Amino acid sequence: MPFSLIKYALGLGDRRAHLPKPTILQKRYDVAIIGAGGHGLACAYYLAKDYAKTHDANKIVVLDKGYIGGGNTARNTTIIRANYLTEEGTAFYKESQQLFARLSAELNMNMMYSERGHLTLAHTDAAMRTARWRAEVNKHLGVDSAVLEREELARICPQLNLAQNVRYPILGALYHRPGAIARHDAVAWGYARAASQRGVEIHQKTEVKDIIVEKNRAVGLKTTRGTIRANKIVQAVAGYSSILTNKIGLRLPIRTVPLQACVSQPLQPFIKPIVVSGSLHVYISQSARGEFVMGGATDPAELYNTRSTLEFKEQLMMHILELFPQLHEVKLLRQWAGLADLTPDFSPVMGKTRVKNFYIDAGWGTWGFKATPVCGKRMAECVATDKTPKLLEPFALKRFDDFNLVGEKGAASVGH
Repeated sequence: MPFSLIKYALGLGDRRAHLPKPTILQKRYDVAIIGAGGHGLACAYYLAKDYAKTHDANKIVVLDKGYIGGGNTARNTTIIRANYLTEEGTAFYKESQQLFARLSAELNMNMMYSERGHLTLAHTDAAMRTARWRAEVNKHLGVDSAVLEREELARICPQLNLAQNVRYPILGALYHRPGAIARHDAVAWGYARAASQRGVEIHQKTEVKDIIVEKNRAVGLKTTRGTIRANKIVQAVAGYSSILTNKIGLRLPIRTVPLQACVSQPLQPFIKPIVVSGSLHVYISQSARGEFVMGGATDPAELYNTRSTLEFKEQLMMHILELFPQLHEVKLLRQWAGLADLTPDFSPVMGKTRVKNFYIDAGWGTWGFKATPVCGKRMAECVATDKTPKLLEPFALKRFDDFNLVGEKGAASVGH
């Protein structure tokens, strides 16, 4: 039993509330962040931690129409990886993975970060070529990736069905050894607690209804609890990004669709790696509680709704059972959906916009959770210095005007 748990049981541990009691909403702030998900909270934390001399933490506010981590942060499947297709994407997620690995110690909260290994299965010769391409890009940037043949794959994940008389036989896989999972709500609450301890205000149940722009400069927000003024405004609201920016005439190249997932009843852990198949549009991993976390591709039609469908479940299980036929009697425990905000090149939009002092964090599609630490850290740098960090330059909104896209669809697969 951990010593800290014994101290807590004896009343000797730290019993302070995670967050202070709610305060009144002030009339003016230095930085206002819309969205109390992982990204917004991480941005607030790094602003307060790394830029205390230039940005008073007591003048940073995070607003959310719901509650902390109640949006996509709570609706994802917690996969962390850096095995992307482009150099820009690989470098970005490499830093995020490094930050995730030491996040528990930094925030003094157990993130349940667990390296499992990440397998992207290949069912065709074309998929094997893409796996080799990705492996070379990854290794060039110092990311641990390798292409496995069937014999090596059987050793790493012997539970996989490697029979050749199935509809989609497995030829090999891209293996990303540091692929990991973490506890999504711990990430959100860890950043929230650490930010509030440094003086950041977090206001839940406070919906932003409009953004105030004067002479092409963002100067404030209209909320359900009144109007506030702010020197700088950061928007990190995932699937609802376009709805807010449309109010100020800032059009984002984003379409929003539901992304569904489900978990099984818990079983004794026996599958270690995260297994993904882009051809079959499925992924599966086993949580620390023994549940199988499963999902697939985004829904085909645009919709601002987090409903679940029987069609998704039936199609998903058809392919899951081809990969793991031994799960045929396992029952599903629950099913849910989030909102994926997809850009044309399947890469996010981060940084400055044509509206002065208005910063955007959007377009994450299926991979926002794994970017939480690096996005928070680099967006904080962008806000504090009003300069785009080198790591964020490829993901600027203006790339769609310059046609300088970052094509990550080949690595998006469904390995969120």
